[in-house]
Amino acid sequence: MSKPVKITETILRDAHQSLIATRMPTDEMLPIVDKMDKIGYHAVECWGGATFDASLRFLKEDPWERLRKLRDGFKNTKLQMLFRGQNILGYKPYADDVVEYFVQKSIANGIDIIRIFDCLNDVRNLQTAVDACNKEKGHAQVALSYTLGDAYTLDYWMDMAKRIEDMGADSLCIKDMAGLLVPQKADELIRALKSATDIPVDLHTHYTSGVASMTYMKAVEAGCDIIDTAMSPLALGTSQPATEVMVEAFKGTEYDTGLDQNKLAEIADYFRPYREQCLKDGLLNPKVLGVNINTLRYQVPGGMLSNLLSQLTDQGKEDKFEEVLAEVPRVRKDLGEPPLVTPSSQIVGTQAVFNVLMGERYKVATNETKDILLGKYGQTVKPFNPEIVDKVLGEDKKNAITCRPADLLEPQLAGIEEEMKQYKTQDEDVLTYALFPKVAEEFFKYREAQRDKVDMNKADKDNKAYPV
Repeated sequence: MSKPVKITETILRDAHQSLIATRMPTDEMLPIVDKMDKIGYHAVECWGGATFDASLRFLKEDPWERLRKLRDGFKNTKLQMLFRGQNILGYKPYADDVVEYFVQKSIANGIDIIRIFDCLNDVRNLQTAVDACNKEKGHAQVALSYTLGDAYTLDYWMDMAKRIEDMGADSLCIKDMAGLLVPQKADELIRALKSATDIPVDLHTHYTSGVASMTYMKAVEAGCDIIDTAMSPLALGTSQPATEVMVEAFKGTEYDTGLDQNKLAEIADYFRPYREQCLKDGLLNPKVLGVNINTLRYQVPGGMLSNLLSQLTDQGKEDKFEEVLAEVPRVRKDLGEPPLVTPSSQIVGTQAVFNVLMGERYKVATNETKDILLGKYGQTVKPFNPEIVDKVLGEDKKNAITCRPADLLEPQLAGIEEEMKQYKTQDEDVLTYALFPKVAEEFFKYREAQRDKVDMNKADKDNKAYPV
């Protein structure tokens, strides 16, 4: 019986986020959309994650306008985005009314599938977004952040899969952001998930540790329904396995994708000069294209490794790198063993640096460490180390919360709309401002200046056309 594996293409989102810091402009994407639309992908991931922030901050583009243009071009293909649960596309929890409105506008502007995750795998931080997606008739895919540790047994993953199905998710994704999932463990995990749930299972991993293609092979043989890949010019390294390679690997088997290599070659040919340009401009650092086996040795994502080294270099303490790496798992255990993904990876890593450089553990605790221990990010899988809670929080520990963090937030939309009404030219501007107020304000001023320039040029042409 044929069980073709489906492909989600990431070149328009995670691939360039992972390799070139999300710097691909919309104008680079649009000329190839028509050909991509004819491939037969399960979906094209093209929005969310860091694309929203990077579009505004670095590319001076309206991310909503990008989405509308992509939707116009992709007439036959589902568009997918990454959504950070209650944090939406930002770095802190937002009130439910903002989450609901963002989901509504994302779907209205062209998104079909919303992949929703939480850095602690706290399902309470996912429910509002899932409910909103269901209400708007979108496809709600819940992603579990994959990690290793005592708490993360097959029973844990199976229980989470059941809970996700019960909360109304249409599909489940295992989000292996650090490339920690090795082939045999993938086989066990996918078989366990397929026995626990009836919804489709998607696997997302990164090539950072060098095992991702093998992991996909074992996962698909175990029953995985969808895999995430990137077209070869922006594949491998900290990105995903190459689309064409995985298509060829399953060709002629019961999992054959049915995708046409000649059509895929045309897309690769289009992106290859862009890759070369990124290498030339220094936007694509050859270092991120290699295999970083330390990811498996220390169970730390590649980006986190480079951040730690950078923090130590700034202090002239590179010689402490191994010591800090050994401290990371200890800090992670103290803080309830969270998956290491934004923002928990930054919190654990920075605290490990402080612990080593100060010569005393938790002599200095960052505000973010305090916030995790106060429950402001949600519930961790394991309890916190009580000694560390006493040392870091002291009397403040009585202010710790056990409810869903967003339950403490009053509705925010009306206030935000009032605050930014002078800049509003479309409904979506309110959401842009809600997530990144300072960056949005700068962008709105830039956008206004560009419009004024266009108007002046037009007036100038009109005057020349009709001389007085």
